Amino acid sequence: MAAQPSPLMNPQQQQQQSEQEKVYQWINELAHPDTRENALLELSKKRETDLAPLLWSSFGTASALLQEIVNIYPAITPPTMTAHQSNRVCNALALLQCVASHPETRSAFLAAQIPLYLYPFLSTSSKTRPFEYLRLTSLGVIGALVKTDEQEVITFLLTTEIVPLCLSIMDSGSELSKTVATFIIQKILLDESGLSYICQTYERFSHVAITLGKMVIQLSKDPCARLLKHVVRCYLRLSDNTRARKALGQCLPDQLRDGTFALCLQDDKTTKQWLQMLLKNLELGATPQQIGMSPLGS
Repeated sequence: MAAQPSPLMNPQQQQQQSEQEKVYQWINELAHPDTRENALLELSKKRETDLAPLLWSSFGTASALLQEIVNIYPAITPPTMTAHQSNRVCNALALLQCVASHPETRSAFLAAQIPLYLYPFLSTSSKTRPFEYLRLTSLGVIGALVKTDEQEVITFLLTTEIVPLCLSIMDSGSELSKTVATFIIQKILLDESGLSYICQTYERFSHVAITLGKMVIQLSKDPCARLLKHVVRCYLRLSDNTRARKALGQCLPDQLRDGTFALCLQDDKTTKQWLQMLLKNLELGATPQQIGMSPLGS
């Protein structure tokens, strides 16, 4: 039975109590398949509240959310997922993003290796809206993790396949998906262990550099200032590594040197400054042959 509001409460406090009781009810309803869909929908609207600890600590809730994810796997290959199915699983992913974002639940979220359950969604290539929405929402969960700038997040992600998955989306995804995927790579690169990982082998570096190069060429034809900002920041961070800087001196796209993006960046002082810093760093670099790293092919 729901608790009766105290007569000492003002109307605003009574409303808050009523809303909290609804949240508790929806969390309980997640455990039951027949009430789960509506509970997912309602709770996904409440992410601005302190919902994550309730979700993670309540009995059976994490299992119910994972069940929603696993249940959609058969619709991925062959790609038969409907908009309704996509919306439902994306509501579950929205709640997991809430858990990933919260400092009290993030470590347990990683320890349970929950992000790995999302990787099949990032591997999809269908261009239909249900699949694009699913990829974007899955990227949002990973993006929420890297926003924290915590070492344990980067350490976890570097033990998984997130880098090639993001690079694939950067190569062929929608503009919005490319933007989030590039942001994730940027945050990984900004961590010292992430930069070291990417630049540890020529294969890893070249995969990142070639993908960024393709994006620059595409952006020169179809500009997007927000996406370009992340691309330039990735290049600038790569130039902090001596070996990468010398290789970039040979393979940086001409469009970043010849003013192609001047109009696109005219109101973006930060990105213009990053680009100037990048070009200055590359001017200071030596030839790649001196350190045994071949420049990238075109």
